[in-house]
Amino acid sequence: MLPYGRQSISEQDIEAVTAVLRGDWLTTGPAVTAFENAVSELTGGHRVVSCTSGTAALHIAYAALGVGPGDEVITTPMTFVATASCAAMLGAKVVFADVEDDTTLIDPTAVEALTTERTKVIAAVDYAGQAADYDALQPLADRVGAKTLADAAHSIGGTAGGRPIGDLADVTTLSFFPTKNLTTGEGGAVVCKDPAIGQRAHEFHFIGLVRDPDRFEITDEGPWHQEVHEYGVNYRLTDISSALGISQLKRLAAFKQRRTEITARYNEAFRDVEGLRTPTQRAGVDPAWHLYPIRVLDGRRREVFEAMRAAGIGVQVNYIPVYWHPVFANQGYRRGLCPNAERFYSEEISLPLFPDLTDADVDRVIETLTKLVG
Repeated sequence: MLPYGRQSISEQDIEAVTAVLRGDWLTTGPAVTAFENAVSELTGGHRVVSCTSGTAALHIAYAALGVGPGDEVITTPMTFVATASCAAMLGAKVVFADVEDDTTLIDPTAVEALTTERTKVIAAVDYAGQAADYDALQPLADRVGAKTLADAAHSIGGTAGGRPIGDLADVTTLSFFPTKNLTTGEGGAVVCKDPAIGQRAHEFHFIGLVRDPDRFEITDEGPWHQEVHEYGVNYRLTDISSALGISQLKRLAAFKQRRTEITARYNEAFRDVEGLRTPTQRAGVDPAWHLYPIRVLDGRRREVFEAMRAAGIGVQVNYIPVYWHPVFANQGYRRGLCPNAERFYSEEISLPLFPDLTDADVDRVIETLTKLVG
């Protein structure tokens, strides 16, 4: 079965990991700091807090932004559930804004209609690898004293308006799952423009530990002392994972180039095929394509999905609208809330897209899908 996504691991990646295993630090060591610094350099020079997953990154980000009961978080339903659930777990009400029909990115006009004085965070998702319209979203957040969050699990390495992912929103979260644009095995990171938010993110992911003597409330202990002012969790990334991440970052540009090449071949092959609709690229955006989401029209998505799988091509669907999940539906969210997102979901199939996909593999995908819809 040809997978729809897969990690690319080189001998240099393996050597980087084994070097850590032979060293003195398995976690909370120099590789973690080096990885965070390297991600910071890629994402605009801001504070980076690495962590154990993209979901952990979202939990950290919302906590660092002070999200809690009584707050509202506006987000898109066209995402993995964690973008919404991590805010809900902290007590916030999640408000879903519909997506643009062409880009599948959160619609700033829809967001504007839903923004109130209770809005704490506007959380966009860089669906499939291209940045949302943060130039339009940021003024909406600023108007009510909210913050913007970019769920950039799909888009590390991309740019918009010449600015890198990580520099477009107040806080950005990243994922390093194996199918993403680079991997640490499992892993993620939070990028914070405001150093104070960055420090809160760091302490939350480090069990809440405060190690700055100037902030101690207990002042008569020795040099070993550390204390907790607010609850935190252990979401620390290991040096083993960080070493893999550092090595992968060196290949990110090549990964992005290959993903762009495959996307261009799919676009060319499917652009004029009746019954298919290719992705739309937003003006001014240089995506780091993570998914190739093609739309199968005329109610044939499931038929085509099952036929592609039967032909040995591992397509996927990304994603069921978040509020369709029972955990949200049981709270009163109803289908029909975001028509564009629901229509997109009814048509979407993600085709194989990863750096080690060969030209022959791409040809096979193109030929199989074209025949199925012909």
